[in-house]
Amino acid sequence: MSGSAPIRAHYAPQRRTMAHRAFLAVALCLIAVQQLAARDGKSNPNQAGSNASNVTALVGGTVIDLSNWGRSAHDLHDAVVLIHDNRIADVGPRSSVTIPKNARVIDCTGKYIVPGYVDGYAGMSTQGQANANLYMGVTTVAAASDARRGPVYLGANPSPHIYLIDSAGSTDNWSLLARQPEWSTLLYQREHATELSADDTARQLEATAKLGTRVIKISSNITAANTQWIINRAHQQGLVTYGIFVATPYRVGIESGVDALPFLAHYELGSIPEELQRPLSEDSDGAAADTAFDYAERIPPNDRRLLAYAKLLGSHHAVLMPAFSNYYLQLPGHRNLWKEPAAKLLEPAHLSTPPDPETGELYYPLSPWTHRLPAIGQRYLEDNLRKKAELAAHKLWSINQTIFRDEPHYLAASGSPIGGTMPGISLHTEMELLVRLGLSPREALAAATGNYSLAFGWNELGAVLPGRRADILILDADPTENIWNARRFSTLLLDGNVLDRESLLKLKK
Repeated sequence: MSGSAPIRAHYAPQRRTMAHRAFLAVALCLIAVQQLAARDGKSNPNQAGSNASNVTALVGGTVIDLSNWGRSAHDLHDAVVLIHDNRIADVGPRSSVTIPKNARVIDCTGKYIVPGYVDGYAGMSTQGQANANLYMGVTTVAAASDARRGPVYLGANPSPHIYLIDSAGSTDNWSLLARQPEWSTLLYQREHATELSADDTARQLEATAKLGTRVIKISSNITAANTQWIINRAHQQGLVTYGIFVATPYRVGIESGVDALPFLAHYELGSIPEELQRPLSEDSDGAAADTAFDYAERIPPNDRRLLAYAKLLGSHHAVLMPAFSNYYLQLPGHRNLWKEPAAKLLEPAHLSTPPDPETGELYYPLSPWTHRLPAIGQRYLEDNLRKKAELAAHKLWSINQTIFRDEPHYLAASGSPIGGTMPGISLHTEMELLVRLGLSPREALAAATGNYSLAFGWNELGAVLPGRRADILILDADPTENIWNARRFSTLLLDGNVLDRESLLKLKK
């Protein structure tokens, strides 16, 4: 204990009196308490005095257990959750947790307590999108900038926590580094993306990590050897890796330890035969890629390659991030998302391919030449496009039903705001679709919370446990009984602060 050295020097043993010894003992205790507080980044919430006024106590609710991928069910009834500043300080039964006298108490009797939701892949380009996320209980967004999602808006206030996604190993006009003078020429992408050298990629990983990037996206043009190198180097720097593979075979990426596979319309490519995969190393976005995706989309659910691929996914580290919500409006049983209260925060101009505000259905735009046809002909062609899109969505869903049987792990991500998805709102449709696929409501909730800790080591979020960030949702009904209850909010806390949800619907001009 370095802080005690001056005291030991001043109070030489041969000169200590009883009074000196008493003073020394008190001083050492005070120093120890101060050092422990500094180490933990917080003081003791049970301390008497002014510190107790910084404590919030959630009393009497049921803390939902979302551990072990949602397979555990040791819920804590009549619980007390103590929050000090922006962290959870203590959790336990009411009988064993002392509530400080001056704590702010929130009565949670009959209510259910879960961690804030995490959207693992989305854009967030406006204050309205930030508010919509918070209104729907999304307190953390892994956010990407690209041509369809726009730039991530880091100036939002209030805002969910933003975990930045960036690319590596390739030219990319939307990279977080692309506007920096020393990177702009190197990263400038012309017609096709170009792989970078190993040295440039190493510098890129280091530079983007300094910007606060949490996730590295390995894009479709990255070839196998570079994919393996990027995964290894990113992990050395504590960065999570998302694989959106085309040039790299999915088996290679999975066996190399990629952390997550986003988008059901991409990772099904892992089931194609070798003769279709081989040309993709040279043609990741041309005719060879079109052929490969067409094949993967049409593969029968009982195809031996698909069954083998499903076993591979179920037995390795990589988690699936389907973003089913990108196909929500093409699957049966969908509703008009514009009817959601949070939708009033969203501007169609900042949504890529938004649905029709009146019907909630996707548009199926026709080629310009069709405008010469009679109205009945145009309606016929639009109907035909819609039916083809719905058939494609159904086939992708069937493929994922096969994959699901081998019990891979899942993360919830909306992919918004593209394909008719909406920030905040579509994370709930994602959980609904995970339940439709076969997960229990508890497992679907875990996919939007605790699974991020297990898969990525993001141990600051995803659970109502001491030391975690105090992003907490208090629900009026049990979400493990019905996933719809995951949106029945009573109280929303972000960083330990109660947010007025209704005020989030009123954007400041």
